[in-house]
Amino acid sequence: MGTAADLFGPVITAMVTAFDDEGALDVDKTVGIARFLQAQGNTALVLTGTTGEASTLTDDEKIAIWESVAAAVTIPVLAGSGSNDTAHSVHMTASAERAGAAGILAVAPYYNRPAQSGMAGHFRAVAGATKLPVVLYDIPVRTGRKVAADTIVALANELPNLVALKDAAGSPAATAELLGLAKRGFDVYSGDDSLTLPLLSIGAVGVIGVATHWATPFFAAMVESFFAGDVARAAEINRVLVPSYNFETSEAAPNPIPTKAMMSLLGHVAGDCRLPLGKGPDWLAEKAAGVLAGLVDAGAELDIKVSY
Repeated sequence: MGTAADLFGPVITAMVTAFDDEGALDVDKTVGIARFLQAQGNTALVLTGTTGEASTLTDDEKIAIWESVAAAVTIPVLAGSGSNDTAHSVHMTASAERAGAAGILAVAPYYNRPAQSGMAGHFRAVAGATKLPVVLYDIPVRTGRKVAADTIVALANELPNLVALKDAAGSPAATAELLGLAKRGFDVYSGDDSLTLPLLSIGAVGVIGVATHWATPFFAAMVESFFAGDVARAAEINRVLVPSYNFETSEAAPNPIPTKAMMSLLGHVAGDCRLPLGKGPDWLAEKAAGVLAGLVDAGAELDIKVSY
C-alpha cells in the first residue's frame, strides 16, 4: 500500500466547505477552492473534516463533496467519514470509497467518551470497512477523550491499512515515544499548525493544516527546508507563520470562521459557517488582510513564491 508520506505527500489542507447565501451546499465553489489549493502546492486534501464543518453536513452532502472534488483534482482526497457512531462511520467509509476518495480520515469518537477498548473497536470497524488507507485523527480538545499511545500503537501494528496519525494532541514528546513503538512506516502528520515544526523534529512527515488554505507555499518551504537540513530557514519560516497560527482560530472566531474570511479575501467566497458557528465578527476581514500582507512581504524576503 505504501506509506502515507508516499501516498499523500507532506502538505495537506483540511478544506472548508462552501455554502451559498442561504446556507445550502455550493458544490461548484467547493470544487473551485479545491482546485485553488492544488494550484498552491497542496499534495492532498481532506474533505468534510472539522474545518469542512462535517458535523453540520448531511450524508448526501458529504458524498456529493467527495465525488465532485475527487473528480475535479489530480491530487488525492481523503474523506472525513467518521463520527461518534461506529455503524454510521462504517457506512460512510464504504460510501467514501465508492465516491472516489483515495483515503479516509477517521476521527476519534467524540462526546460518548468511550474506554480505550471501545475506541480500538471503533477504529477496527472503520478500517475493516475499506481497502483504502486510513489516517487516525486524535484531537482530544474536541472529542473529549485522548486516544492512548498504546492503543494507537497496537492498532497501527495490527491493521495493515492504518497508515498514519493526524496528531492534534499537543504533546510532541508523547508522539516521539509513540513513533518509537509503532511499526516502521507508520507516519505522523501534525494536526496543529503551530506544532508542525516541533513534530517534524521528532519524526513527523508533514502537516494536515488549516492555515495551508492561504500559506501552502510557506508550509511546503518549511518542510522542505527542514528535511534538507536547513533548520535555521525552517525556523525562520515558522516565525513568519505565527500570525497565521494566531489568526486561524480564537474564542471570538473559532475555526473555520477565520478561514472562510481569508478565502473570501482571496476571491473564493465560501459563505458563512452553518450554525452553531455562524457568521464571524466584522473585524475578521481587516485582520485577514493584515496576515496576508505580512506573508506577501515575507515571501519576497525569503524567496518564497506566492500568487494570490
